[in-house]
Amino acid sequence: MTRTGEPDLEALRALSLVAAERSMSAASAHLGVSQQAVSLRIRGLENDLGARLLVRSARGSQLTPAGEVVVGWAARLLASADEFSDAVATLRTDRRRTIRIAASLTIAEHLLPEWIAGWRIRTGDDGPMVQLTAENSSAVIESVRAGSADLGFIETPFLPDDLGSVVVAHDTVDVVAQPGHRWARSGSVSARELAATSLVLREQGSGTRRALEDALLAADCPVTAEPAAVLSTTLGVRSAIMAGAAPGALSSLAVADDIRAGRLVRVEVGGFRMERPLAAVWFGTAPQPGARDFLDVIARRPRR
Repeated sequence: MTRTGEPDLEALRALSLVAAERSMSAASAHLGVSQQAVSLRIRGLENDLGARLLVRSARGSQLTPAGEVVVGWAARLLASADEFSDAVATLRTDRRRTIRIAASLTIAEHLLPEWIAGWRIRTGDDGPMVQLTAENSSAVIESVRAGSADLGFIETPFLPDDLGSVVVAHDTVDVVAQPGHRWARSGSVSARELAATSLVLREQGSGTRRALEDALLAADCPVTAEPAAVLSTTLGVRSAIMAGAAPGALSSLAVADDIRAGRLVRVEVGGFRMERPLAAVWFGTAPQPGARDFLDVIARRPRR
């Protein structure tokens, strides 16, 4: 038994091999240790159990009746230990073959497809596969903290102190309106009026919404109006704004095509510009090798 009272698996394995091979030397060769080491393990097990388990004779090493019982008990335990070891080995192999990425919706929709394509060009079919989960920035941070993501991409203006991070791109949060809206006709709105107007917004925890609220707070114009609508996807927010529900705020990456096509109009907000970093985050002092290589691919691409 070990100090914690748990079975000594190495001693049980040594005893079981000696019983199967009827030879101390054969067991030592199988385990890759000396005969003395095998003998010491079994002797320690005998001392722990207070029973003689093995006798040596001219016909080889044989189990005592107590040894037969112990070997029978050990069979299931050793099989379970082997299954556990195999499962851990598989987990390690799968982790090496997969990079688990969690990303905010804006980054997942507008930047990661290009980054993943660059990764595949660099690594080919033999490179680790990217497994992507899209969620808001707060959820991304929690996934990285919990260990369910190797790498996270967030758009919140404030980076978590307990995670490693690097800025990989920038964008702005744009206020946009349907072409017929009075803000679209004037082309601008004051920060105070913006803060007092019901807008179409993403949910709490979204980096885009937080960037808007923090910018207005910094301009001494905290949000006072309840949202006109709260939607959990960028597409939902865009569609509601274009349908005339109310103006709203979205990443410049998300609305660039709509602005060029005339489906939405960018509205200037007097007094400030909502620029923010887009960052990668990871747990620990440095990203895992696969995640580090993925970041290297991003670093080599033109910044937006």
